[in-house]
Amino acid sequence: MTSLHSVLADVTQRIIERSRERRTAYLSRIDAAAGNGPQRRQLACGNLAHGFAACSPEDKAALRAGIAPNLGIVSAYNDMLSAHQPFERFPFLIRNAARSVGATAQVAGGVPAMCDGVTQGREGMELSLFSREVIAMSTAIALSHDMFDAALYLGVCDKIVPGLLIGALSFGHLPAVFVPAGPMTSGLPNDEKSRVRQRYAEGKATREELLEAEAQSYHGPGTCTFYGTANSNQMLMEMMGLHLPGASFVNPDTRLRDALTAEATRRAAAITVLGDDYRPVGRIVDERAIVNGVVGLHATGGSTNHLLHLIAIAAAAGIDLRLDDIEALSHAVPLLARVYPNGSADVNHFHAAGGIAFVIGELLDAGLLHDNVETVAGHGLSRYRVEARFDAGTGKSGDGLSYVPAAGRSEDLSVLRPAAEPFRADGGLRVLRGALGTAAIKISAVPEDRFAIEAPCRVFADQASVKRAFERGELDRDVIVVVRFQGPRANGMPELHQLTPLLTVLQKKGHRVALVTDGRMSGASGQVPAAIHVSPEAECGGPIAKLRDGDVLRLDVHGGSLDALVDEAEWAAREAATADLSANSVGMGRELFAVFRNIAATADAGGGVFNTPPLS
Repeated sequence: MTSLHSVLADVTQRIIERSRERRTAYLSRIDAAAGNGPQRRQLACGNLAHGFAACSPEDKAALRAGIAPNLGIVSAYNDMLSAHQPFERFPFLIRNAARSVGATAQVAGGVPAMCDGVTQGREGMELSLFSREVIAMSTAIALSHDMFDAALYLGVCDKIVPGLLIGALSFGHLPAVFVPAGPMTSGLPNDEKSRVRQRYAEGKATREELLEAEAQSYHGPGTCTFYGTANSNQMLMEMMGLHLPGASFVNPDTRLRDALTAEATRRAAAITVLGDDYRPVGRIVDERAIVNGVVGLHATGGSTNHLLHLIAIAAAAGIDLRLDDIEALSHAVPLLARVYPNGSADVNHFHAAGGIAFVIGELLDAGLLHDNVETVAGHGLSRYRVEARFDAGTGKSGDGLSYVPAAGRSEDLSVLRPAAEPFRADGGLRVLRGALGTAAIKISAVPEDRFAIEAPCRVFADQASVKRAFERGELDRDVIVVVRFQGPRANGMPELHQLTPLLTVLQKKGHRVALVTDGRMSGASGQVPAAIHVSPEAECGGPIAKLRDGDVLRLDVHGGSLDALVDEAEWAAREAATADLSANSVGMGRELFAVFRNIAATADAGGGVFNTPPLS
């Protein structure tokens, strides 16, 4: 048996010690909520009758008797999001699977699901991060009827899975199985899509050419196939033991996908307090599971949005995760995958090369994952070293689902490598500190000769202004682009995804270019050094608000620093700039989110509005 890596052991132990008081209080609360069996037994007759009034006679009889598991379905279905459109069929599949084991299932409620791919660069993007909090609260409302013994969570994309999990942890006494829909089949190769985007940014491609490339990339039901936040979510749920093994990247509307959904239902029914294998989600999501999620993020080059989400998820379980912990793990964890934007392959190629089962196996063998954890599938993460298969008429339930041991090798070394021969020796995440505050930077795709950038800055208050300056040729030089007043309290921290093609063009011209922002970039900054999530943000008077055009900045990955090379006395005397954010406070529903903007935590504390941990 492989011994646990010392860094993993040390980081986990310090998280446990730091979290002890809050975690103990959380576990006491969910233990008390578990009570003595199904809570619907405590409902008055009128309450219970309301709860099953619309059920089929068969389900109504089971609910009246109160001896069979009742599963709540919390769904993020809508048919505008390609990733969530397949969920339309899932309640039917789930109800039938539940009945096959003597259980019942009801749609407990829906949660909103917005698409960052649609709202990029638009006013609606300013609702995106806070939609995580709305989803968490909507999840709580769905489960508040106290009718359920376990819940199935149907969600895929950016803020949706973190919001569902935060909500699930507020009902931590209930078992939770997360049920994905799978990625769309591969479309236009990512290198070609990126090339057309850059040509459009340079004025060399028409809008129709760009639209055709995008339509060929995003072409059908399922998750977008690049490795952004949505697919990082799926990896995390499997790494943390909240999916069934092998469930993350099976394409929608296939027999294997349906078989996995049915088995997720049966498993949810089997792990309620009514049986002898009770697995509440608040116990599964412990310090070791959180560390496993962070390790998976580093090993696969996942989205930097999870620097926000993992901290917020951990806090919802009474766990105090900090950026220092995430960075320490990054130094120890090798990068095993190259998936766009950190490579040219998409998640279908990643899955075909061996996928998450291969990554888990390699990391377990290297002592870089906790195997001694509880999962929805049973004890031990080693249960996830398997590949799901469909063979008609096979499987324990006759639905064709079976598991075989995962291959011990990568089927494509350009996409997936063993831990002994990684793409990088570390996970590529660094924390920068200095005169401008604290920031994160993802360097897994950044050329090493760009790890230190020193150049004059240009300061902007939105990405549209950057685009106009680029089009006027004002950035055609060595430059550090500063985009501030983009944090949670300023405007909800929208992604600045539209900056990536512009900055890439400048870098390819040979200029030394970097981005510094209190906003976020997801995993899409690619080869351009990007110091993101700068905290404190400009709206709170953070040092980034002191910058002026022409100030020379230095971003140094090796030194872990982010500094303004300004005379010390002058810097101390400067007042922080302010911005008129009135245009960001109304329209597109933004006026409804003022309360969130007013109380949001800093980015390094998760950017949320509840369960926020102490600042690191």
